[in-house]
Formats: sequence, C-alpha cells, structure tokens
Amino acid sequence: MKNTILFLVLLCSSPLFAQKSIDKLLAKYNDNSVPYITPQELAMPKTEVVLLDSRELKEYKTSHLKNAIHVGYDHFKIHKVETLIPDKNAEIVVYCSVGIRSESIGDSLKKAGYSNVKNLYGGIFEWKSNNFPVYNAIEKETDSIHTFNKVWSKWLKKGIKVYE
Repeated sequence: MKNTILFLVLLCSSPLFAQKSIDKLLAKYNDNSVPYITPQELAMPKTEVVLLDSRELKEYKTSHLKNAIHVGYDHFKIHKVETLIPDKNAEIVVYCSVGIRSESIGDSLKKAGYSNVKNLYGGIFEWKSNNFPVYNAIEKETDSIHTFNKVWSKWLKKGIKVYE
C-alpha cells in the first residue's frame, strides 16, 4: 500500500519538476510543424497579422492579445476560420498559453490550405513575461492571465495567475 501511494504521489508531482525551461517544454510536446514567431517579432510595429487565440473561452475572456479572434481548441471548427479569413495566404499567428495547443490548431490551418501560419513561441505567457499588453473581455488592459490550472501556472513569470 505504501509503495502504491508513493508511486501515485511521484506520478502526480512529476510534471511539476519535469521541465526547467520553456524550450524543453515545447521540445517535449511540439514537433515544430508550425514555425514559431517570437513575442518580440510579433510586437514589431510593422507586423500585421491575423491573431487567433486557440485557448478556451474563459481563458480568452480573462486576457488575450489585442484584436485576437477566439477560435478555441476543444471546439475548434475550421469552417469558422475559413469564413472569417477567406484569404488562404493571409499571415496568421495562432497562440495559446505556451504554444502547444496552438501548434495543433496551426496544423489544422495548414491542412486546410493556409500557407502562412505561425505559432507564437511561448504563447500568451511569454508575451506577458516580455511586458507586452494583454486585454480582458471589455478590451481593457489587464495583468491577469488565465493559466489553465495550477500546474501550468508555473510557466507564467509575470502577471496575475488566474485558474480554477
């Protein structure tokens, strides 16, 4: 019984100690099928892109990048994007919390024929950690970032961590 409890404790706590950097985290979960764009590159004044937020609605409402379109992850529908962005050559940057879910959505966009899709490196967490602004549901600048849950909140270095 003691061994079973010890095993369960170690199994549940291992994600907390598994990765030491965002590089290792992304290398573990992503295969670089969608090229990255850094927060610094995206923030450059002449960078004009369509921003797609691939997090869930409660995350988006807590904070998102300015002018981002919510497309979600669990209920993502490619036809919604095709309606909103008919130009398959449009420059699109998709993001999520750290860049894992957004790679999956980026893959879906590429399969649908979108030719210029990038994944925001480190997602909204890296964006905020680099002191770039985020906005809440009423488009007011905020420091709150929905971190999905307590485990994932460790990747946010700046801002107010919000999770349920």
